[in-house]
Amino acid sequence: MSTSVADKLDAARADLADRDGVLVAFSGGVDSSAVAAIAHDALGDDAVACTARSETLPEAELEDARRVADEIGIRHEIAEFSELDSQAFVENGDDRCYHCRTMRLGAMFDRARELGIDVVCDGTNASDPGEGHRPGLRAVDELDAYSPLLEHGIVKSEVREIADEYGLSVADKPSMACLSSRIPTGLEVTEERLSRIEKAETVLRTWGFQQFRVRDHDGIARIEVGEDELEDALNPEFVRTARQYIGELGFDHVTLDLDGYRTGSVSPDETRSASEPASGATAGPADEQEPDGAESTADDEPVVEDVFATDYPTADEL
Repeated sequence: MSTSVADKLDAARADLADRDGVLVAFSGGVDSSAVAAIAHDALGDDAVACTARSETLPEAELEDARRVADEIGIRHEIAEFSELDSQAFVENGDDRCYHCRTMRLGAMFDRARELGIDVVCDGTNASDPGEGHRPGLRAVDELDAYSPLLEHGIVKSEVREIADEYGLSVADKPSMACLSSRIPTGLEVTEERLSRIEKAETVLRTWGFQQFRVRDHDGIARIEVGEDELEDALNPEFVRTARQYIGELGFDHVTLDLDGYRTGSVSPDETRSASEPASGATAGPADEQEPDGAESTADDEPVVEDVFATDYPTADEL
């Protein structure tokens, strides 16, 4: 760890050590995990991690949060609520994240009061304010949550250094937004859509993809994967599995976005219409004819080689 990052970590730890106790809004991602680790280091049993459980949180992410809390050794609480109780959230306007963060942090403050804790910390880091459309940050300000990473100028790359210093398994974990972020602005957020997105993303997670989203364009599932994983997504066996399984979830078409994964691709500041998918390789519904195999080179080696060393599940096994 560089000297400057070590100094920032020392300052954040000393800052939290001056508190009587803190509750950390804990998703299990790298930012909140770093805050939880610092808080536990500074306060021991007077630090609590709390995960807000709702329809927009994938079950796999909740399990990750439980696991990482165990790694840290911090007490872990679950606060349950439903964003779908808010019509403003369901309508999915430009400020959906504001309503989501308000309710999520509200659940944190409620649990903190039950535990007799005055300070709620969140994982906002010093890189976040400059990253485009971020209405959720307004909720952090309005509810007066404390952001130690932001307060001490710790940017995203430094958060990962700190997580690595604490030996956290999520130090290199890609960002993972809530499931509602997969639904284009203006298209209602429903439990049915959230459920099929979660099930669709289970396919990609099971096949070992690291950075991915399944965007729900009301009948079209648009798969985004990291640029370095695009070739893997063209593996014929994965294509067949994704087309069959995801098609059976209620999507009319399953597509692969050839631009790859990018944050905010259905957010209101995107130039492309939210009602239309990005250009991609359409896999089609489950009962359509399978696409042709990968094009071969002169020596008959496939352009997209089979990089999988183990047998991955078929659609019937998911």
